[in-house]
Amino acid sequence: MTVNEAYLIYFSPTHTSKQVAEAIVHGTGIKNILPINVTQQIADEIVIPASALAVVVVPVYGGHVAPLAMERLRYIRGVDTPTVLVVVYGNRAYEKALMELDAFAIPHGLKVIAGATFIGEHSYSTDKHPIAVGRPDESDLAFATEFGKKIMGKIQIADSMDTLYPVDVRAIKRPIQPFFPLFRFLRRVIKLRKSGTPLPRTPWVEDENLCTHCGLCVVRCPAGAITKGDELHTDEAKCIKCCACVKVCVKKARVYDTPFAALLSDCFKKQKLPQTIL
Repeated sequence: MTVNEAYLIYFSPTHTSKQVAEAIVHGTGIKNILPINVTQQIADEIVIPASALAVVVVPVYGGHVAPLAMERLRYIRGVDTPTVLVVVYGNRAYEKALMELDAFAIPHGLKVIAGATFIGEHSYSTDKHPIAVGRPDESDLAFATEFGKKIMGKIQIADSMDTLYPVDVRAIKRPIQPFFPLFRFLRRVIKLRKSGTPLPRTPWVEDENLCTHCGLCVVRCPAGAITKGDELHTDEAKCIKCCACVKVCVKKARVYDTPFAALLSDCFKKQKLPQTIL
């Protein structure tokens, strides 16, 4: 069977998920690509036909699909549409995020024929505490492109939608996680929480003299937590801690200095690899 178009669906405040999504679709060789970027707004109500391929790529926050991403995907539906589900996480763990995305896809008429987990630079990563810096890198994107080729191969050898078999994302291979760094991380997290150390609830402007009120943070914030003309403040009720505002600030006026950054940087130095299931 064939598909004649691809719906490129992604939530990507810091552009890591977007890079992976674009590489996968590029690998399929499909020319007619319809991007649906839900980073800044909810998707319009849409029904994706069975003659198309849907590629859904979202980031993982705290072991879960970003809740705002799930909210903005809710009006997207398919009609037994062949679908690829991908989660992008910051080198710690994606836990049940891929299963959460699968639980969304199936009742929405999306037939999951492939799944993957990729690494993206962690939202909390800084020069002082690097966490998966530069991921996805060239190797990751080449892997994503090859994954796209394999997806198209699976579609082409299927005689019909009935023989284009779905996958159980629970069966995807888990990345290797050394025991002692994980144990050290969990022990330090418990110690941190017991200490009562206050944790920052939002990024902030540490040096107000650095802020030029250029508005880039306003534009890039997916949650509308920063207001034009009031860039020195962040709405705690809206902020999702994606740190897009920190990473886009050319003056480095915005920071998010959380104790978790040091823990993640120290305990998860070993770089994990992407995993796929077809």
